[in-house]
Amino acid sequence: MTGFSTLFGVDLTNNQVQAAFGILSVPIFFLLGAFVAGLLIDRPIYQGRKPHFDWVMGLSATCLFFATGGRELLHFGTFGDSIGLKESYVLLILLCLASGLQNAAITSSSGRSVRTTHITGLTTDLGLGLARLFTFDLKRNHLNTELRANYLRLGSIIAFIIGSAVGAWIFLRFGYGGFILPGLISTYAAWHGKKAKIAPHVLSPP
Repeated sequence: MTGFSTLFGVDLTNNQVQAAFGILSVPIFFLLGAFVAGLLIDRPIYQGRKPHFDWVMGLSATCLFFATGGRELLHFGTFGDSIGLKESYVLLILLCLASGLQNAAITSSSGRSVRTTHITGLTTDLGLGLARLFTFDLKRNHLNTELRANYLRLGSIIAFIIGSAVGAWIFLRFGYGGFILPGLISTYAAWHGKKAKIAPHVLSPP
């Protein structure tokens, strides 16, 4: 979302109005993915019904598998080549939709403490958490809670960095075929999400 907003500003400044609004339209699909996840996960949770984590992650996996066959089926062009917005628009839509679905699903299932598609918020939370720890005036139970939260944040940041390195190697080697791995991971998450349907979640609205 940050990068697309920046590109919009750059294109607009360069009087490339059509490209600017074209690039700005892509993040709408991230929002759409998050919206769909909210309908299928958050809404049932607040209503005391079973959330559909498996449906959401299944949709995310479907988007990633479509991206895998992009060169042959959807004519994305040669992987790694410089292509314009027109050629890559469908690919960007698929990836933003998958990211929005995934991010919202994990955010809901983690009690809004984990984001999987970016680390800006996690890094901010970690900085705030460390500041709270250094005040040394937390009660014992609050101290343990804050320590666990910071371990989770730090672990998520490290996992994100490792995943980026592994992903870069895979995509450089396999091109669009690299989307198979995140697609399989999303498929596994969808299968694992069926366990959440065993019993309804109870969560008070914020």
